[in-house]
Amino acid sequence: MQLNPSLRGIAINSLLAIDISLSKRLSVCVGRQTGGKQTGGNPLSSMVRLLALSGHFLPWILISVISLWSSNTAAGQEVMINLLMALVLDLMTVAGLQKLFKRRGPWDLPPGFLDYIAMDTYSFPAAHASRAILVSKFLLNHLVLAVPLRILLYLWALLVGVSRVLLGKHHLSDVGCGFALGFLHFSLVESVWLDASTCQTLLSISTMSWTGPSSPSAP
Repeated sequence: MQLNPSLRGIAINSLLAIDISLSKRLSVCVGRQTGGKQTGGNPLSSMVRLLALSGHFLPWILISVISLWSSNTAAGQEVMINLLMALVLDLMTVAGLQKLFKRRGPWDLPPGFLDYIAMDTYSFPAAHASRAILVSKFLLNHLVLAVPLRILLYLWALLVGVSRVLLGKHHLSDVGCGFALGFLHFSLVESVWLDASTCQTLLSISTMSWTGPSSPSAP
């Protein structure tokens, strides 16, 4: 049985209205204009911003590059190269979808400097949520961690997504879709995993491009 298109539209609009209303109620760390003055929002704003920063693209790309540079084993380099590939895939996919939908956040806040660096200028889908799920799943799958650390990783990924709602940057639906996209990216990277030999070939090519061709020896 198919719903009447008008009823379907009403249902979708109602869900969107609920999404916007709840997201605005939860954005308790957004500064407000009161009597012509800008208030600082919730006292926990600094902690929430720090939590959101932990899910930003820049820290994770730096961690991956430094870990790849300092790794002395083929296995470690293999993991780091695939993590880099996953991060770039996530960045480009989310940025493309945001440009496509151009959905604004609950409070239509202007993007910050770090948002522009990560091409995270719109609300849907939530880039931090997608990246947090991707990274946590990747680390859980490729690192041997104790149970408490595994729980903390899942909790961190969840809180990173929630922090973006608390800061008024995203709707709840943006974060939910971001989580789903992170799972999808993780599955995709696992299915096209670059093996150790391929990673070593890539490293050799990159090393040659950095050092340049060697000068011919004198006769």
